[in-house]
Amino acid sequence: MRLAALRPNLDLVPSPLPDRPGLLVRDPFRYAEAMIVIPSALVPCLAFFNGRYVEGEVSEALQRLTGDARVGEVLGHLARVLSEGGFLDDENFGRLRTERHRAFAEGPRRDAAHAGAAYPAEQAALRKTLDGYLTDGTPARAAPPTGLVGIAAPHVSPEGGWRCYQAAYAILGPEHRGRTVVILGTSHYGEPDRFGLTRKAFLTPLGEAEVDVPLVDELVARGGEAMVLEDYCHAVEHSIEFQVVFLQHVLGPDVRILPVLCGPFAGATRDGGRPEDDPGVARVLDALGDLAAKEGDRLLWVLGVDMAHVGRRYGDDFAAQARTGSLVEVEARDRRRCEAIGRGDAGAFWELLRENGDDLRWCGASPFYAFLKALPGLRCELLIYEQWNIDEQSVVSFGGLAFSR
Repeated sequence: MRLAALRPNLDLVPSPLPDRPGLLVRDPFRYAEAMIVIPSALVPCLAFFNGRYVEGEVSEALQRLTGDARVGEVLGHLARVLSEGGFLDDENFGRLRTERHRAFAEGPRRDAAHAGAAYPAEQAALRKTLDGYLTDGTPARAAPPTGLVGIAAPHVSPEGGWRCYQAAYAILGPEHRGRTVVILGTSHYGEPDRFGLTRKAFLTPLGEAEVDVPLVDELVARGGEAMVLEDYCHAVEHSIEFQVVFLQHVLGPDVRILPVLCGPFAGATRDGGRPEDDPGVARVLDALGDLAAKEGDRLLWVLGVDMAHVGRRYGDDFAAQARTGSLVEVEARDRRRCEAIGRGDAGAFWELLRENGDDLRWCGASPFYAFLKALPGLRCELLIYEQWNIDEQSVVSFGGLAFSR
């Protein structure tokens, strides 16, 4: 039997457990529910799990190299653990994936995926936490810009990005209740050049946020094949969930939403063109623009977006420290991109994104670009900009922005 390939979309990070050194393996899609730690001595064996090696041949080779007959048994045990956990691209994983997709499609709502981890799962504790994030001694609500159309806030952990959440959500108030909030979120796990929709209400500890189903159906009808209805990515994605929690706290738990996950524009990045050169993407951008024009002030737009991702966690060969060393230049480049957004210049924004082969890895690129194309001619103010060390060697940048006519 060939050793099945390790799935390429897993999170592989050093074990944080001092008494269990090795490699922590986690499935961000949650097809595999458990997390496992591969002991340090076995980590090199993962190289054999690429779909090209026969288990018996590898076992024999390892026995010859080590002189230990037990090596083959260890490799077989590792293969079973990985397979049973859903970490290999094999029949068991196919079954798990099918079951998860079916369960999400048939479920009555989109359950909170990050309550109890990124934010408190108990309502009273969550309200207290959000009050702390959004007020922090601030005496009064910020005055919203005249003709406010929407805001952009981070989707980084609220613990790290609370000042930017505060700046963005402080300009929303009672006068914005009753609108459908179109949330354009980064799709970290979705297909390139695709947009994910769901009709399911979002359940959080604060209540149930209903989805504007007629508008979802309108986008599905107009968006064509690039629109993915009941996209499973909604079940695990945080970029929209975090915005829903803040919206419920500020505007009320019964806020009505239109959640849209925006996949990366891989075709344009690869071919050197514009996202709308893809007919499917162009059709969706037109559909969003028509929706914005038709519904007007009945809509409020919220972007769940981060900016640069720099440092070892993201593949760079250096340790990144917020606002020091090379991160000073990262801030300057981030701000130039925000200036293009502020001018409503989608073309200039896209050219800046492509600098140096997208070395800043702006994961909010697709929502920003889609918004600029759907609602041209807006003014934008960068309310606040921050960088945060998500770990000791890696930095994420983000901001709070306000869009107005």
